[in-house]
Amino acid sequence: MKIIKIPFSAGGLGKTSGTELAPDRIVNELKEIFLNEQGVKPEFSVESIGVNNSNISETNENIYNYIMQNDEMPVIIGGDHSITYACFKAFSKQFDNPGIIVFDAHPDCENNFSPPTHEDFLRVLIEENYVKRGNVILVGLRSWHKNEYDYLKQNKIKFFSMKEITNEDIKEVSEAVMSAALQFGSVYVSIDIDVLDPAFAPGTGYLEPAGLSSRELIFFLQRLSNLKNLKAVDLVEVNPKLDINNLTLKTGAKIISELFKRHL
Repeated sequence: MKIIKIPFSAGGLGKTSGTELAPDRIVNELKEIFLNEQGVKPEFSVESIGVNNSNISETNENIYNYIMQNDEMPVIIGGDHSITYACFKAFSKQFDNPGIIVFDAHPDCENNFSPPTHEDFLRVLIEENYVKRGNVILVGLRSWHKNEYDYLKQNKIKFFSMKEITNEDIKEVSEAVMSAALQFGSVYVSIDIDVLDPAFAPGTGYLEPAGLSSRELIFFLQRLSNLKNLKAVDLVEVNPKLDINNLTLKTGAKIISELFKRHL
């Protein structure tokens, strides 16, 4: 498997300083994992995309061009969540009928900014027609502004809040996510670490109580890794500067290790 590091934090507009340190630190933790829960050793190559933490547009162009020149979509480690914009933009050019599953505490549909920040990358991808509204699934939501909630409802974007996941049972929700994802030509999974309850991932900039446990997130990902149309995954918003006992870094590495069931 190929891992691509994107050490970029400027897409958080000063709120995500420190996330640029995550890619190196998570890779180091990943090297310490001997076998994952499938009994597979995580074997991988590592590449890095050049970024300019003073220029979002330049970085987006670098990411887009780099991904477009690769013949293998990797596991991507950020950085803040704004990197998903350029990554998925390239992904949408490489695969037919692309869809995106986002694990996040927030919808990231705040505004239609150009270039998009980590608070609005998904809305910009939708409104620039890189992904159909019906090909978006959000999982783990529990914090949003009214305009984001209204946007999801008005555009009939599929989402599963933490309330729904708790009330309906995680197995039923995962079945619904899998069923919808099977209709996509290709699947991109984006994991914002703040989808997890802060008890499991304290090292991030937005601590939102009452999230998924690390076990629950891994349950989702182990199921999604069975999808033949799964083509790319990213992990974002881990901030080593805010971490406690490297717990979030180790959790990030654990999340990635569980994708080593087969090559993407």
